[in-house]
Amino acid sequence: MNKESNKYTYRVAYSPEDEQFVGTVLEFSSLSWLDDSPVAALNGIQKVVDEAIDILRADGQEVPQPFSARHYSGKFTVRIPPATHRRLAIEAQEQHISFNRLISEKLNAA
Repeated sequence: MNKESNKYTYRVAYSPEDEQFVGTVLEFSSLSWLDDSPVAALNGIQKVVDEAIDILRADGQEVPQPFSARHYSGKFTVRIPPATHRRLAIEAQEQHISFNRLISEKLNAA
């Protein structure tokens, strides 16, 4: 396995429809691997990612950057209805905290 492929975000879950474990990788959403055990599903999807990286490079295409290597500023803009904005602003004031802190706490609790 490529060291680079170790940096991707893998998931393994049981699929009742397939009656097997499915391994996926967030950065390559079209790839998956089915197997009888979680370990085998993880090993399978990692091999598929290795192959995908090799193919992309051979074709001169860009390889997706792992989420672990991406920079996040901590800022994002969300549009909400004015009534919701007002309700949240009032809630923040009632709790004697900033609007930003209230939203951050709500997001962390989700």
